[in-house]
Amino acid sequence: AMDGAPPPPSPSGLSAYVAVSQLLGLTLLGTTGAWLGRYRGGVAWHSPLQFNAHPLCMVLGMVFLQGDALLVYRVFRHEAKRSTKALHALLHGLALVIALLFSAGIIAVFESHRAKGIPDMYSLHSWCGMATFVLYLLQWFLGCGFFLFPGASFSLRGWYKPQHIFFGITLFILSITSCLLGITEMLLFNISDSYSHFVPEGILANTLGVLLVAFGLVVGYVLTREEWKRPPLAEEMALSMDFKTLTEGESPGGGS
Repeated sequence: AMDGAPPPPSPSGLSAYVAVSQLLGLTLLGTTGAWLGRYRGGVAWHSPLQFNAHPLCMVLGMVFLQGDALLVYRVFRHEAKRSTKALHALLHGLALVIALLFSAGIIAVFESHRAKGIPDMYSLHSWCGMATFVLYLLQWFLGCGFFLFPGASFSLRGWYKPQHIFFGITLFILSITSCLLGITEMLLFNISDSYSHFVPEGILANTLGVLLVAFGLVVGYVLTREEWKRPPLAEEMALSMDFKTLTEGESPGGGS
């Protein structure tokens, strides 16, 4: 804050919605763990339980951490913009690493399919999931290139920013949709004969799906409230004009 004054408080209701989102996110992880542990035998590498790493990693990385990355600019409203950008990129990068490497969320699927003789990439879930992951990876690289590292001009950043925001929200929706398709596919693979009889595993997995939707709705609500957007700080406005002058050859007043 300027002159050592305390930063203004968060807008009314924002903190409550962010807290609800975090509670839902942690409940998501707990419910996923309970489902896999109680009904699917848990998670283990180099065993028939290898596949169970996939839903756990996807919920943790591509839903919970991705949602938190999107909320960074709402939560850290008065910190330096570059620090907020770095945290935003770090959380997205961590989501990618968890999805691909830590417990090998995606790799686990292919290795498990190979061990069981199941063909790859034939279902709607696999199509949507793989497309979401590839686009998410591309979005992360483009975001770092345009906003985190120097090089892109002011006008180019201005052009790309709306695309980055749109695809960020779209990929979050696609991630949740892919998880919902995956839950349904996993249930039909494992309990197709009893699923329609409201067995406990089916109810728990359906509850996980409802929690995924609820998490997405709360995060989406926070992101779309215009009055909850991060206000630009005075020093950021000055730096932005200086950057425009350096990259576009224009003065703050619009002259060359």
